Amino acid sequence: MGQDSNETKTKRKRGGRSKEKKSTEKVVTNEEQKQQGNGSNRSKKKKSQEFCPFGNYKNYYGYRISNDMDEDPRLKVMKKEWFQGKDCLDIGCNSGVMTIHIGKKKFGCRSILGVDIDSSLIEVARWRLRSFVRTQTSAKPGEKKAHSGGADGSEEQSIPLSNGSNAETKDLFQVVSFQKENFVHTRNLDENRYDTILCLSVTKWVHLNWGDDGLITLFSKIWRLLNPGGIFVMEPQPWKSYEKNRRVSETTAMNYRNIVLRPEHFQNILLDKIGFRTVEDLTSSLSGVSKGFDRQVLAFQK
Repeated sequence: MGQDSNETKTKRKRGGRSKEKKSTEKVVTNEEQKQQGNGSNRSKKKKSQEFCPFGNYKNYYGYRISNDMDEDPRLKVMKKEWFQGKDCLDIGCNSGVMTIHIGKKKFGCRSILGVDIDSSLIEVARWRLRSFVRTQTSAKPGEKKAHSGGADGSEEQSIPLSNGSNAETKDLFQVVSFQKENFVHTRNLDENRYDTILCLSVTKWVHLNWGDDGLITLFSKIWRLLNPGGIFVMEPQPWKSYEKNRRVSETTAMNYRNIVLRPEHFQNILLDKIGFRTVEDLTSSLSGVSKGFDRQVLAFQK
């Protein structure tokens, strides 16, 4: 019985060691899983960043314009005389919210073309235009109807409706149009001329993807496409915004390291090198902007 008792104790000890070993293995396995999970999360984050290397965010206006706003605050600093009866161009129009607003009767454009490098965003913009016209045409006078989301299923800022009159919407399809273009490289717009050109929160993405040369090409082409006396409205992102997005692709990371022309130089470049005559800083009149979007807005005249 003494031997049996000793054997039983030995088995218990061995069993205990075995359980400890299994427990250790489980801990190691869990740690490995955590590391694998973190790696997977980093991979997913990287893929998500690379998906928008041109700033072509699908829900851009969803976080640019907060829920308590009726419209994009930048519209309040836009002067009607820049648009009324004028031919206009919106570079980097995203899903078309700003473009459609400018095309409405309030500003009285003769025409406005929105261009974006992302074909899926252009499709959303065209859907948004059709939806806006359809909704406003069917609305009763004084009634406001809002869109609940985008064509891509995202929650986005609606376009407030004014009075629902057919007079405002009947020709909107002839006023507003959208086109997929890489503005820096395209030759499709060379024969066009515009009275007002918008380039809002776009310069950083041109700069990061095509470097200083791409930025100068952007500015030079805008100058060339503007009629004499024309207006160029620019909202440049600050340098700290470049730092945040410099790693969205290998190209942007490389260009970021080689950039010489900083956003604080843009005004002098446009006046002294490109040839614009005057500049007006509209920033002081800008209010109600969402956090992170309190950027300078400048209007240059050719």
